[in-house]
Amino acid sequence: MAHERLVELQNVAYLMGSKPILENIDLSIFPKEIVSLIGPNGAGKSTLIKILVGLLNPTEGKVMVKPGITIGYTPQKMQLGALLPLTVSRFLKLVPAKRPLQEILSELKISAALLDTMVWNLSGGEWQRVLLARALLQKPDLLILDEPAQGIDLIGQTELYALLRHIRDKYTCGILLVSHDLHIVMAGTDRVICLQQHICCQGHPATVSKDPAFQSLFGPVAKDLALYTHQHDHNHHDH
Repeated sequence: MAHERLVELQNVAYLMGSKPILENIDLSIFPKEIVSLIGPNGAGKSTLIKILVGLLNPTEGKVMVKPGITIGYTPQKMQLGALLPLTVSRFLKLVPAKRPLQEILSELKISAALLDTMVWNLSGGEWQRVLLARALLQKPDLLILDEPAQGIDLIGQTELYALLRHIRDKYTCGILLVSHDLHIVMAGTDRVICLQQHICCQGHPATVSKDPAFQSLFGPVAKDLALYTHQHDHNHHDH
């Protein structure tokens, strides 16, 4: 790919005590692509995300980041208690804004009335959009989302992926997300990375869905996905 890498990991490993969590991770992420990170529970997905955003240092290997890059990050869990009197408006003002708030609200279809709502009183879908707004306010070159569809119904997940594709196209940022909903991942992603402590396979969704390593990890579901992605293969382009 002609674009310069946003981040690159070379031979990254992470140990928790003597237990290997990640091994031999080689990974690059480029502008204007949506990359989905999938794998079973305990595969090391959240650990890999934390290394990418600088919350953890790898035990081995190198993490190289494009100079001057801004990374927007929405964690898997960010629970704010009901005793904390924090409105959506105040929550969004906690980060330095590089884009007009009204532009982001319009982009994400967040109503002005929602700004006065207490964050702990938001629905799952509303909370995910607020977290996304918070990340986009920083004008990220790379947007990292850890399980962004968690707690959202199927229609909401489909809308979220359509929104991410729109954001990718408009802002030319790279997007890396962790997801467990394989059907939506395969339909809405440019590149899939399958993780099980190491990278088992990666590439175009239609290619990964047929890989023996992918089919071994996800069993019967993988066979359904192979048919699903084949029907949509004409919508995507290999990197």
